[in-house]
Amino acid sequence: MKRTFDTGNAAITEGAILAGCRLFSGYPITPATEIAENMSRRLPQVGGFYLQAEDENAALHICNGGSIGGLKAMTATSGPGFILFADPFGWAVSSEIPVVIVNSQRVGPVSGITGAPGQGEFYFSRYLTHGGNYETIVLAPNSVQEAFCLTVRAFYLAERFRTPVTVLADQMVTDGWETLIIPETDEEFRGMGLESVPRRIHPGPEFYPASDAIDIPPVVLGHNTGAACSDWTPTDRGHDTEDVTWQHKHAWRLIHKIRNHRELIDESETWFLEDDPEIILVAYGTPSRVVQSAVRAARKEGLKVGGIRPISLWPFQDALFSRKASYLTVELNWDGQLVREVQRAAAPGSSVHFWGRCGELPSVRELLAAVRRLKEGKALERDGWRTEAW
Repeated sequence: MKRTFDTGNAAITEGAILAGCRLFSGYPITPATEIAENMSRRLPQVGGFYLQAEDENAALHICNGGSIGGLKAMTATSGPGFILFADPFGWAVSSEIPVVIVNSQRVGPVSGITGAPGQGEFYFSRYLTHGGNYETIVLAPNSVQEAFCLTVRAFYLAERFRTPVTVLADQMVTDGWETLIIPETDEEFRGMGLESVPRRIHPGPEFYPASDAIDIPPVVLGHNTGAACSDWTPTDRGHDTEDVTWQHKHAWRLIHKIRNHRELIDESETWFLEDDPEIILVAYGTPSRVVQSAVRAARKEGLKVGGIRPISLWPFQDALFSRKASYLTVELNWDGQLVREVQRAAAPGSSVHFWGRCGELPSVRELLAAVRRLKEGKALERDGWRTEAW
């Protein structure tokens, strides 16, 4: 094992290289620029290619092209660039192109603040392209080490499901410095629970089967297979069609190849749920680290408090919220996004509350104060512009 002290951006880079990424295209944007810088240095060392694009839209199109040319590909950005992925992301979804997208969230809307963490793209990561009729996979790390592991996981899932996979990080994860452990042998790789799928070539002739099957090699052009790739609704052989019957089949596949195999995707971390807690704190990404500390502090006070951290955000893990309880979501935004899904999924009779802030993490003291108010049956109070009652 190689043990270093490095950033989340470096961890994502090394995870991608280890997973077999050999093409990176991107455009500089804080706080994800270091991923591009690191990839420009590392890829030539392993026989890969780095290409800076004129903008984020072009970057993801380049990654799509590289992927259907046979290379594992990745791009990285932050919120203002993430929105420009809408068109090529749709191409990747509809044409079933394996590609990995990293988004390091910062405060918004629009350009916001470049050096402050945010969580404003929770829903956007699910609905990044137009038209609907698809499902997507989103993973959310909360540490440097997990950024490494989930990047490897993203490539694994992208290959098995033939789809873009998003790593939804935040500025504190990508800019933060922590211990990073990198496996140096295949045995160490497997020992860390990591998995990889080599790029294969679909032989044809049915490139887009009307089924929910996974583990089908992706379309790779240039091998005399007769492969086709288009953003139009395809027949099973990839030919453009206006036949609505094929649209039904294609949309069903894009949705259910993911939903029907979600046991490969669903991942979460929970604290003290076995004690049937009355109050459950919910968070993803960096805020979940403070939430975990707050849950443990509340338990020391004798409060029946538990915690949930979704690691895979989409498809959303409704089953995590089957308990009747008082849920409090903690997010790095003002408007409340994760809270809306918790409200939808929570067991009947539950109450759902929201604690939000942008640009800085809450303190354990603040979260304990919110827990005590919920315990006493009191509504959360607005604290100026800093927190918002749901």
